[in-house]
Amino acid sequence: MVVSAAPYHPHNHDVCAREALDNARSICKTRQARLTPIRERVLELIWQSHKPLGAYDLLAELASERQNAAPPTVYRALDFLQQNGLVHRIASLNAFIGCTHAGESHHGMLLICSQCRNVLELASGDVTHSIRSAAREQGFEPQETTLEITGLCPACQTKTDP
Repeated sequence: MVVSAAPYHPHNHDVCAREALDNARSICKTRQARLTPIRERVLELIWQSHKPLGAYDLLAELASERQNAAPPTVYRALDFLQQNGLVHRIASLNAFIGCTHAGESHHGMLLICSQCRNVLELASGDVTHSIRSAAREQGFEPQETTLEITGLCPACQTKTDP
């Protein structure tokens, strides 16, 4: 199931976040993976913003809610969410974003706005095929790929246009 998240275009953010959480519950149930309350809350916090969140951003939010969470708890929750394909780690930002293609085999392609920090996940069969083909030509079997593409989103382009 693809969650309809489009941070660069108008959309109902509450609906996309709710769909993502429903999808995560379903995926975890199918995989018999335990989506604990803290794991679910971490995922919910990630989905409440299209901006990537780091572990300490999440920890601060949990603390403001009077949740008794220590850094290892948040890191374990993020590891679980990543292992189950529910979030992507953005290495360049050391932060996480919700996966809009959770439960599907895909290569993450993330458009990261360098000005507002909104992130959009793309899906392109052509790019995925090209990556796999180029890797296999070298005898390499790709297991996980995340492309991070930095630039300006439509709104930030408009702000910088004269």
